[in-house]
Amino acid sequence: MELVYRPTTQDLAEALRARARHTGSGRLQRWLLLSAGLLITLIGGLALFAKGPFDASRLVFPCAGLLMLALAFYGPQLTARAMGGLLAKMGETRAVVGDAGLRVTTADSETRIAWALQPTYVETPATFVMLSDDKRSVAMTVLPKRGVADPADLERLRAILDRNLRRR
Repeated sequence: MELVYRPTTQDLAEALRARARHTGSGRLQRWLLLSAGLLITLIGGLALFAKGPFDASRLVFPCAGLLMLALAFYGPQLTARAMGGLLAKMGETRAVVGDAGLRVTTADSETRIAWALQPTYVETPATFVMLSDDKRSVAMTVLPKRGVADPADLERLRAILDRNLRRR
């Protein structure tokens, strides 16, 4: 089965959000950003309203805390936007999915991925995201659903993934 598509920042952002929700390292990272952001914002807010003459340095903690909170919520989108140029250079992408694994071909590269390298996957509304099982779950492959030629092929693709990978 073949998918043909141009990767987009929306695809990558959706995949990064899925990875953050479905991996231990992603959940830990978000929890740490939220907890630290809230704590630093609270401490900074208390310091901001402390007695004494106002000093602009009192704004450092609240701003740092708010920045951490923003990263917790918008980090995947910002990361995807930062990689937008790289995605554009990839051009048209072809992914051939079969029982032996996956072959992804772009304008400049060809990669073969055995199922054992990314043994789990997550289905999002617009993509299938294959994830590695390593501790940090860094490696991932994004297969946009719009890449299939016929909407009925989504069921075939889902069946291949279910047969060879664990769904998260």
